[in-house]
Amino acid sequence: MQTIEAVSGRAVPLFLDDIDTDRIIPARYLRCVTFEGLGEHVFEDDRKQDPNHPFDKPQFQGATVLVAGRNFGCGSSREHAPQALMRWGVRAVVAESYAEIFFGNCTANGIPCVTADRAHLQQLAEAVAANPQQTVTVDLMKLTVESGALKFPCKMQEGARQSLTTGNWDFLAQLVDAAPQIRETAERLPYMTGFAKV
Repeated sequence: MQTIEAVSGRAVPLFLDDIDTDRIIPARYLRCVTFEGLGEHVFEDDRKQDPNHPFDKPQFQGATVLVAGRNFGCGSSREHAPQALMRWGVRAVVAESYAEIFFGNCTANGIPCVTADRAHLQQLAEAVAANPQQTVTVDLMKLTVESGALKFPCKMQEGARQSLTTGNWDFLAQLVDAAPQIRETAERLPYMTGFAKV
């Protein structure tokens, strides 16, 4: 199982409030059979309307940390939103607050979503805009966000933090790790083998 204790990388600032999942990935892309290719359509409508959208700027390409505002991921409860962000390259989000279902979907996909106060987020967004090459580190063990001389505390629901730092967020990996126990249980089930083992 993959443990996630910290995420480090360049950041992309999108310091806006109430960004809903329809804006993150437009509804017309929800008909896909798999999530492949969603990354190229993340914020597609916003990007068409705003020629200065950060997700189009070359200096933010390859960023892995998203800096956002209040109530990020509100709206429809679609897993496509964190999947699209992840496939664009986002590996962690720092925001003032999140919609609950979006937060849960991110955790289930191994994307830490930490919260911080608005003043610190403003400082981080400005620092990243001024120097897009600087590294931002989201540390789930210390519950800090650090970039250059800027360092501030962050918060995360303890259950989600434990899930990520222990690797328990990855349900498929848990199934693979438990394969021997699953086989043993299946062998005892009469509807799996035709008779129960005593």
